[in-house]
Amino acid sequence: MSNFKEITPEEYKGNVFNDIGKKWMLITAAKDGKVNTMTASWGNMGVMWGKDIVSVFIRQTRFTKEFVDNADCFSISFLDHEKYAKELSYLGTVSGRDEDKINKANLHVEFSGDVPYIEEADDVMICKKMFRQTMEPDAFIDKEALEKWYSDKNYHDMYMASIEHILEKK
Repeated sequence: MSNFKEITPEEYKGNVFNDIGKKWMLITAAKDGKVNTMTASWGNMGVMWGKDIVSVFIRQTRFTKEFVDNADCFSISFLDHEKYAKELSYLGTVSGRDEDKINKANLHVEFSGDVPYIEEADDVMICKKMFRQTMEPDAFIDKEALEKWYSDKNYHDMYMASIEHILEKK
């Protein structure tokens, strides 16, 4: 039996600035029967094209990007940062190319349909991709941000995705 109940975006009690910027999130997707996840602390939530959406940003060199690119849907999971700080840090620095990092972090994968998410989360958003665009150097108006965050030319791809449903821990 699931430890989650489904809620609407309007019922979501989280604070986007705290959830993404302070607690962080795990972006999780499946490819060829395998699951990978990564920690992220950049993103946003809002409304676009008449849909409730999230936007996440994934560097082109991240292994998880291959999984997100391959899938129609992905999840974002918000864990208690105080309780899981070590695991969140680990999942953000170690590549799933090299090991089963979810298992090594002692976390567990559940599924909503065929979309994987992290069982230990307090809240999970199941997201369907709508748009992807690479952040291009010429598009930066704030050149200081370009120099500060992309001196290595390792740009992010932005994914906008509709929130298909939200799961809240009971």
